[in-house]
Amino acid sequence: MTNILALLTALVTLTFVGSPLVTSPFSGFRADQLPVPQIDPPVQPAGWAFAIWGLIYSWLVVSAVFGVWKRGADPEWNVARKPLILCLAVGSFWLSVANASAIWATVLIFVMAVSAIAAALAAPQRDRWLLQAPVAILAGWLTAASFVSLGSTAAGYGLVTDSLGWAWICIIAALAVGVAVQFAVPRAPEYGLTLVWALTGIIAANLGRHATIAGLAALGIMLLLGMILFSRRRFGSV
Repeated sequence: MTNILALLTALVTLTFVGSPLVTSPFSGFRADQLPVPQIDPPVQPAGWAFAIWGLIYSWLVVSAVFGVWKRGADPEWNVARKPLILCLAVGSFWLSVANASAIWATVLIFVMAVSAIAAALAAPQRDRWLLQAPVAILAGWLTAASFVSLGSTAAGYGLVTDSLGWAWICIIAALAVGVAVQFAVPRAPEYGLTLVWALTGIIAANLGRHATIAGLAALGIMLLLGMILFSRRRFGSV
């Protein structure tokens, strides 16, 4: 019998996926949202990297439908559903917040990232392509996006250092979180691969502008790919 958590997951998945259709587009904080305008900050990946949202949205919908249809009262799915519901509920109005307040957008995207990571950690290995994998990709992208938001906002308020300094801080911090999470979920390489995708976008955005940032991102990619390959050798293919 389908329980309320399965239905809530399906509902917030639909509101999350549908939110771009009813909200003004968001491609970074506008110049008038920050005291120090951030135009193409070095911490931000190239625009094409955001196309990953198409994969995230579609896979989450498939997961939610399968969850209601076949795993409506599954206790293992329910453990992961609780933080996932929080993530998607906050995400359903995040675009509206981001268009109004950089500070609140940054706070809320960290809430989304933490809850998505919790869902990925709790997701059972069974049905992993229908729950763990899409949630891991969501968590990986939100890990990157949360530190992009932090770097842009902190630099925009002139805190401590400039946009280049914050790019260094936030890429290193994102890698620290990413390595810890990938270590905790070695059978979900999609998490680390999504961070690799984001770092590839950062390299593309900084080529010819900030070679040191591109180099740092490249080192991060090698670190994450090394962890993923080590996990595959230790646990086998998944």
